[in-house]
Amino acid sequence: MDFKTIRVNIPDGANIILGQTHFIKTAEDLYEILAGASPHIKFGVAFTEASGPCLIRHEGNDNSLTEAAVGILQSIGAGHVFAILIREAFPINVLNSVKLCPEVCRIYCATANPLEVIVAETEQGRGIMGVIDGSSPKGIENDSDKAARKNLLRQFGYKVKT
Repeated sequence: MDFKTIRVNIPDGANIILGQTHFIKTAEDLYEILAGASPHIKFGVAFTEASGPCLIRHEGNDNSLTEAAVGILQSIGAGHVFAILIREAFPINVLNSVKLCPEVCRIYCATANPLEVIVAETEQGRGIMGVIDGSSPKGIENDSDKAARKNLLRQFGYKVKT
């Protein structure tokens, strides 16, 4: 078995949700979940089959995000994986609905941070072992860091402005 680290290129201004799934209707079901989340969300979905023709299936309402999602799964090269790229929304806006999709087995990450995927490769194929999402901690927040965090959440509209 060989381990590889695959750098994921997330398009500017986008977030990715990367996960494991198990059935061919994943691409359409995730499309419906995302399209129903907001009339403003822009997204691309790609899903890798792990049997039969082993194709990368794809759907979306934004061609550039859909093409980028396909490219990400091509570089990872593992079966039964999905990638969702979104703009005009955050993963927090759709993550619970994605988790409730009957085909979704697991979520590896939901991020806009620099991302690396750790892949194991055997004679049979590839599988995701885990992800490296962003950077390591550099310290502990102080009072001004805490105030900045709370202000950012209010700027995004996630907390009541005081």
